[in-house]
Amino acid sequence: MNSQAMTDAERDRHEVLVLTGMSGAGRTSAANVLEDSGWYVIDNLPPQMLSPMAELLTANSDRTPSKLAAVVDVRSRAFFTDFRDGLDRLRDEGWRPTVLFLDATDEALVRRFESVRRPHPLQGEGRMLDGIQRERETLRDLRANADVLIDTSGLNVHQLTAKVRQFLGPEDGAEVKLRIAVLSFGFKYGIPLDADIVFDMRFLPNPFWNPELRPFTGKDQVVSEFVLAQPGASEFLDRAVDMLEPMLAGYLREGRSYVTIAVGCTGGKHRSVAMSEALRLRLDGEDGIRAVVVHRDLGRE
Repeated sequence: MNSQAMTDAERDRHEVLVLTGMSGAGRTSAANVLEDSGWYVIDNLPPQMLSPMAELLTANSDRTPSKLAAVVDVRSRAFFTDFRDGLDRLRDEGWRPTVLFLDATDEALVRRFESVRRPHPLQGEGRMLDGIQRERETLRDLRANADVLIDTSGLNVHQLTAKVRQFLGPEDGAEVKLRIAVLSFGFKYGIPLDADIVFDMRFLPNPFWNPELRPFTGKDQVVSEFVLAQPGASEFLDRAVDMLEPMLAGYLREGRSYVTIAVGCTGGKHRSVAMSEALRLRLDGEDGIRAVVVHRDLGRE
């Protein structure tokens, strides 16, 4: 059976994911997570091979993997053209590939390359930042059109693993139409690059200035109760959910499968954490929606 003869129902039994992004943003770590989660991962696949890769799923559907992921390194304009053409061919053949793009701030990328004492692949004779900027410009359109964007700037390996697993969805087999990551963060560490929606909790009193609450976090009941009891907190939560309802419905109509809602405060330890936990509880399980929470800056000093 070739790919042209494969029915839509047969394609729906398989998943094709393309993992790409900035050098140093964590592609290798993300690929390891996929492999550990039962995906068959092909690393450093040339973009021209995307369609033949998908055809592997049609050769013998009873023996080939149902989840196939390709890690694609796009570092030149020529490779970008090949990548776009490969995706177009996949879609023309009836596949619905998901493009997962990993990004990070320039500062984070420089720090990672310096820690392993390696130059950036596009650095040449210039500075490391020059190579990063060349790659960022090359990947600008690909990043803008990716199905899922994950900012790995403030994530360690374990946090990145957790976030990729959350993107992959639940292991209980439940049908999920839209996955939401509610991400708490501290403004002093920067707004997450992958945020689709940003809420600012700095209108609430900061528990940091209360000596009895300072040692705790928004995950602790004493802080959560304090934050949610403040004037405007419950009203914000109610109205945020009301505002998100038509937006999430629109994301579903547009075929979006993953949304990141970022909730920030000064340091990402108290107010944003408590509100993120409360918001997740309000959103999870509604009409095929699965919401998870990620606390990006909770462990920082």
